Amino acid sequence: MTPDRYRTFLIFGAPGSGKGTQGKVLGHVPRFFYFPCGDVFRSIDTRTHLGQEFLKYSSKGELVPDELTVKLWRVRIEQSVESHEFKPDIDFLVLDGIPRNLKQAELMSEVIEVCRVFHLSCPDRSKLIARLKKRALKDNRLDDASEELIRHRLETYEKLSKPILDFYPPELIINIDATQAPIQVLLEIVTHIVREKDALISI
Repeated sequence: MTPDRYRTFLIFGAPGSGKGTQGKVLGHVPRFFYFPCGDVFRSIDTRTHLGQEFLKYSSKGELVPDELTVKLWRVRIEQSVESHEFKPDIDFLVLDGIPRNLKQAELMSEVIEVCRVFHLSCPDRSKLIARLKKRALKDNRLDDASEELIRHRLETYEKLSKPILDFYPPELIINIDATQAPIQVLLEIVTHIVREKDALISI
């Protein structure tokens, strides 16, 4: 029987905290469906009405409204359900990069039941800046290696995204030191998930 809302684990943190790394690994574990926010926009069919709406903003370099972002996300998730790529009756959804702000969190609460928020915390911003610079150079994205641009992204996160942590009940939030080795971060995430006996009953 399909649940009313998708049981979800959120991987949350500032740019460079390792959200994508952890999400990808969990996505390879049976009964976990990883869906990063970037996939929403990469898979848009611009021939559809929603696709045209998205194009109207993205072609001008404007921010896509929250309502439209969540609509696009819902369409893509529903396609994954229809194709049996994501089986919400037995799978857990793993998200990173969405919701990005309080408005999106409110809109998505109709669709997702958040089991845990894994907050990859890194108070030392210099470590995040160094990590983002290294990643940009490795991926040959030289524009993204600009320290000014990186600091702007971190400021945007602090202002718009971090308040999401106040939206969810404190007991759902697990703070994890993102400066640890990725395998140690993964161990902490998996340990907390395994403790969720009731939530994991169908895995």
